[in-house]
Amino acid sequence: MSDIFSKLIEEIEKNKLNIYGIEIFQNHNIVFRHMQRDDIRYPIYSATKSFTTTAVGIAVDEGKFSVDAPLYECLEQRYLQNMPADFRKAFCKLTVRRFLTMSVNGYPFRPSGDDWLETVLQTNADYSKTLFSYTNVSAYLVGVACENAVGSNLPQYLKPRLLEPLGIENPIFQFDSQGRFYGATGMYLTVHELSLLGQLYLQKGVLNNHRILSERWTEEATKLQIDNHDGGYGYFFWRNGDHFSISGKWGQKCLIYPQKKLMITYLGDIPETSGKMLSIAENFAKNYG
Repeated sequence: MSDIFSKLIEEIEKNKLNIYGIEIFQNHNIVFRHMQRDDIRYPIYSATKSFTTTAVGIAVDEGKFSVDAPLYECLEQRYLQNMPADFRKAFCKLTVRRFLTMSVNGYPFRPSGDDWLETVLQTNADYSKTLFSYTNVSAYLVGVACENAVGSNLPQYLKPRLLEPLGIENPIFQFDSQGRFYGATGMYLTVHELSLLGQLYLQKGVLNNHRILSERWTEEATKLQIDNHDGGYGYFFWRNGDHFSISGKWGQKCLIYPQKKLMITYLGDIPETSGKMLSIAENFAKNYG
């Protein structure tokens, strides 16, 4: 193990960070890999959202979905008809893009109730303001709309188009009680499986000489779309300076540095110190290469 990688692991251990494992890619190849726990699937929490936006990108590439179309067009009409009239009028003006960028204000953090979609559409959200407002509801609504647009639940839709080409076999997904893909959280992956999605975006939609996603979508999804307190946000990707990231809440991260052709992926359970791990990873990237 070279000095720079040894120092990275020493820093993680010194801070007692509960990291399951870490992978580092340079020029599309793994240059370092270290597992501190079993090499199995772990919950990736909100990193799931980047799979949802990839499903949207594939559907857009296939001409089945549009980020500029009103999201309501891909929801079941019976739910819209039960919305209060003033809610429905404002909601029907919102494009898919507004939800992808988390710029709809006023939803609770997560959907709830016996029928999540019905409960969400009864929420008195403030549809008039374009503000960054992080909520699982946005990813849930995008996932439901995309499922309706492609005529399939998203895990089934992604299997031949994304999961099998990446080599991710039968991952765990979460659904609502009506069988709709949650879209915001609930997936379980290994460190390397999360790396594969990051690598797809680092390589602008191509993996193993196979185009899975258009270059246009990879650029649009990962560029700065809206500012926030952590730098900025794309389409379910975080954006900060020279890098973008796939991110879960308690230490699930894939940091992608396009100019350096560098990628750092780690999974862990660090609810109180995930910021410290992020600082360590970002400092490593700053000094590497």
